[in-house]
Amino acid sequence: MNTKQMEYILELAQVLNFNRAAENLFISQPTLTYQIKLVEKEIGFDIFERSGKGAALTPAGSQFVSTLRSIYAQLAVAIEQGQNFSAKYKESISITLPIRSAIYFLPQVIAQFSRSFSEVSIVANFDWKDGQNAFLRGEHDVTFAMEYTMKRVPDVICHHLFDSKIYLITEKNDPLTKKSLVLPSDLKGRTLMVGGGSPPVLRVLQQRMIQEIHVDYFNSQDHDTTLTNVAAHRGVCLAPG
Repeated sequence: MNTKQMEYILELAQVLNFNRAAENLFISQPTLTYQIKLVEKEIGFDIFERSGKGAALTPAGSQFVSTLRSIYAQLAVAIEQGQNFSAKYKESISITLPIRSAIYFLPQVIAQFSRSFSEVSIVANFDWKDGQNAFLRGEHDVTFAMEYTMKRVPDVICHHLFDSKIYLITEKNDPLTKKSLVLPSDLKGRTLMVGGGSPPVLRVLQQRMIQEIHVDYFNSQDHDTTLTNVAAHRGVCLAPG
């Protein structure tokens, strides 16, 4: 199965109509039908059920298309990166990191590094959920991580970048913004946003505030939702710097 055939399958799975899929792909309907049949013969099962109304995914086809969509997306990224890796570059360094850690530091690092090593390409991969695991699987060369998460990992060299404080995030007009240091007692009577992908060290602090200061709390599914809730006057949150 080639990339064109993958594209044909994904398009037909999207619109479930041979004529419309062929139009979207700028090919003839017989060509599309022929290519789909070739793939089905190769893999040994039907991806689509044909009818006068169009096409429908078979149970096996539905599972196949779900996996194929992920593979095709990864393949597209690999091709694009290969195209970027032109004759200008001889080596490549792949970095995975959460977006918020990268905004301030990464551009400065890339600019400084490129002045000394112009033949090396820096590829940044922003992955909040699985980036660290991808690094441990050997898919990337460098990762930004909390230091405690890497201390017991063998064959990994850690370079300390900075000490992170825990910051209180509030609305701009909150009276607590005038304080240079916020104490736990200052959170009495407040609602604290918790959860939302918080690292373990932050979860410990959140629970301490709940148990010792008896603040109200609200479970948030992710940090972006937390920030939205803070802006909507629903509470405050703690976050590592």
